[in-house]
Amino acid sequence: MFIYPAINPIAFTLGPVSIHWYGLMYLLGFMGTFGWCYKNRLKSTPVWTADTLMDLLFYIALGVIFGGTLGYLLFYEPAVFITDPLRILRFWEPGRSFHGGLVGVIITVFIYAKIHRRHFLEISDFIAPSVPIAIATGRLGNFINGELWGRVTQVPWGMFFPGAGDLPRHPSQLYELGLEGIALFLILNLFAKKERPRGAVSGLFLVGYGVFRSSVELFREPDFDQGYFFFGTLTKGQLLSFPMVIIGCFMIYAAYRHQTKGR
Repeated sequence: MFIYPAINPIAFTLGPVSIHWYGLMYLLGFMGTFGWCYKNRLKSTPVWTADTLMDLLFYIALGVIFGGTLGYLLFYEPAVFITDPLRILRFWEPGRSFHGGLVGVIITVFIYAKIHRRHFLEISDFIAPSVPIAIATGRLGNFINGELWGRVTQVPWGMFFPGAGDLPRHPSQLYELGLEGIALFLILNLFAKKERPRGAVSGLFLVGYGVFRSSVELFREPDFDQGYFFFGTLTKGQLLSFPMVIIGCFMIYAAYRHQTKGR
């Protein structure tokens, strides 16, 4: 068994301003996404440039921040949203939902596609293989914050988290880093090495994330005392991830049926 290392959530201070590790993980995720796309994707997609990629990531950042905050409030703390709807504008406060952030990204990318007259799936296929980089850094930020820990366990690598009681728990943040981050990154980039029908890469991202997230939910403590649903069998995270798998499977099927080239 391990004791969670006492990590100061504040990385450093600049005068009166405190820079938190969690915020740095978000920044690192966006930088990693840009760097990977710039180095490995622009070569095979000449319609993209560094400037257009930067514009796209600006839209995506807005979607992640505001969509993630709104999703967190709607999915996990709706009472707060009802009593304090302006909470969505205080994006510097903690509280993000991946599924809300995903919806926010979809909306902002759709707007970007309309403005620049590009196909939505062309954009999503281009960016999807790099998204797990940001997911991985986000999960590392969760671990540094000592939040979103797992269920009680007796496995040798169980960890005692502050505020989680006196029993060891699964370090589920690291499970998600490994599956939703590293494993999904490898799968998507191996798949995207060959030319695929438009929408296939995006569909695989949805399937992969949905399956991995649902699997890790078996070891993760339900969020914010949400408990279980459907006779104590499913978590909120699984309920939100199952539709991703269904939609992703449909997208892959439709992509190969219509065979529209994605590049």
